[in-house]
Amino acid sequence: MNKNTLIGFVLIAIVLIGFSWWGQKQAAEQQAAAQAELARQDSIAKANPQPVDTLTQVEKTAQQLKADSARTFFTAMQEQALDSVVLRNDKVELTIYNKGGVVRKAKVLGYKDYRGNADVTLFDAKDQNMSFALPVNAKKEIINTADLYFETSNVTDKAATMTATGADGSKIVISYELGDSYLLHFNIKTEGMDQLFDPGHKTMFVMWKDSCRQQEKGYTFENRYASLTYKEVDGGTDHLSEGSNDTEQPEEALDWVAFKSQFFAAVLIPQKPFEKNARLVSMMHEKESHYLKSYTAELQTPFSPLESNSFEMYFGPNDFQILKHIDKQSQFGRDLDLEDLVYLGWWLVRWINRWFTLYIFDGLTALGLGMGIVLILITLLLKGITFPMVKKSYMSSAKMRVLKPKLEEATKQYDKPEDQMQKQQAMMQLYSQYGVSPLGGCLPMLIQMPIWIAMFFFVPNAIQLRGESFLWMEDLSTYDPIFEWSKPIWGIGDHLSLTCILFCVSNLLYSYMTMRQQRDQMIGQQANQLKMMQWMMYLMPVMFFFIFNDYSSGLNFYYFISLLFSAIIMWTLRKTTDDAKLLAILEANYKENKNNPKKQSGLAARLEAMQKQQEEMKRLREQMKKR
Repeated sequence: MNKNTLIGFVLIAIVLIGFSWWGQKQAAEQQAAAQAELARQDSIAKANPQPVDTLTQVEKTAQQLKADSARTFFTAMQEQALDSVVLRNDKVELTIYNKGGVVRKAKVLGYKDYRGNADVTLFDAKDQNMSFALPVNAKKEIINTADLYFETSNVTDKAATMTATGADGSKIVISYELGDSYLLHFNIKTEGMDQLFDPGHKTMFVMWKDSCRQQEKGYTFENRYASLTYKEVDGGTDHLSEGSNDTEQPEEALDWVAFKSQFFAAVLIPQKPFEKNARLVSMMHEKESHYLKSYTAELQTPFSPLESNSFEMYFGPNDFQILKHIDKQSQFGRDLDLEDLVYLGWWLVRWINRWFTLYIFDGLTALGLGMGIVLILITLLLKGITFPMVKKSYMSSAKMRVLKPKLEEATKQYDKPEDQMQKQQAMMQLYSQYGVSPLGGCLPMLIQMPIWIAMFFFVPNAIQLRGESFLWMEDLSTYDPIFEWSKPIWGIGDHLSLTCILFCVSNLLYSYMTMRQQRDQMIGQQANQLKMMQWMMYLMPVMFFFIFNDYSSGLNFYYFISLLFSAIIMWTLRKTTDDAKLLAILEANYKENKNNPKKQSGLAARLEAMQKQQEEMKRLREQMKKR
């Protein structure tokens, strides 16, 4: 590993720290401006009324007509006693109110929240609302289900029918059916209303709003993984910004829209895709509110008064395997790709997580092992797989170490700055003659980096770690504080995480051993440059502390044991390597190559070509001076 590589790693760490600081600053500014932005949007809306076909105008028109007794559903809009029905299975409990006829409360059963309650409440009536609006052009009115009181019928534990009846006998019927999983099926149909709709304008407007609750102890960490997510019909899955206020209007039709926190989601899936240019909004909340974000989705979908207009909703955990099998439970017969709600990283990292980490993780979990043991076993397995390459890389460094005296002797005449190219070429020639690859020492870092990044995305999204304890860690999905205080300190927060400290200490140990290994094989100016850079390498673990103090104890624990095992492997290889025996093998290689010289290739050949070019340019400059 040369100085450029070391500088590269240092710069990466500096960029990460800078980005983390900038992100925290931006998030704070965005949170402070959230209320001002909402107020500004309200003032703009009042000053500049929206077009008639927007949901903003739909709601406004409905309110203006509320007192009109000639309206189709005037009777259903009159104040009634609030009532509800509950649909329940072993997975979820859904409460449907007669006002609006929609689900106003959703509980995911069997998952404790961070306050210790037995079940997770995704939302209740004060947090969330959904409404369906129908423009009835024949009477120039807009029927909004949010304004109607529905009568309940056909109620069972898993089914219910909600009916709003108009003065002329027309009806809006919403039928619900809950299966045995997290998926709710429902359809909306009208009766006796087909003559009221303009044949050329049959659109249903859907307004969905929710204040996403904090469900985990680590507010800041959870907020990083909470987002309004959607899937385009002819594209992939995308989401609004997790760290700032954001508004988007996708130009493609949408398969579904999800209001997502770190480990749970509510997903709305239409039978007929939502039309283009839906309006999606995500607004940040302050930490003290115990809400992460406010989500708004203004959607349109084709509507027929002569048919049932079907939807499905998923209320449940962001579990890859559960989400993957929702397609089989859906009645719509298309690939929903809901498993994309579990973000596994960009393409290479996702491939590692999708086809390796998930299978290993699920296989070990199926054995009934604790999650801490699973993380240790995954680490041991990965170390076992990469050990042959790590050993080969270490032996390459060891060969360079035992050759160091010979290299110093062979290159001592090249001590001037202008002789560095010749020195490098002489070193490469000797390495080639002794059968040594000088680039092999960087291999362990190259091997481990994709795996480290893959686990960086996998562990925070693994709901199996949620609520699982191990050793001193009460919950592997969030931080494990050894000290906490009330007022946050910039860069640290309001706690010290023990696993983060252990990770940074093991990182410091591993960095020390790596630097010592590099120092033992470098000569001359290279060794001096390395000494100057040592303090920068030792600073990286300190930088990582400020980044990972808020991260989950499961991720920090994995990094801790991974680096600890790496340090143990390096120490063991160092202790078991016989330098004298290794040097004898290299001397034998040297004799063989001396008797049968090979043409230089690779880096040695390029250095030789560069040296010749440099010598030729030097010769031409000297000729020009003589003239």
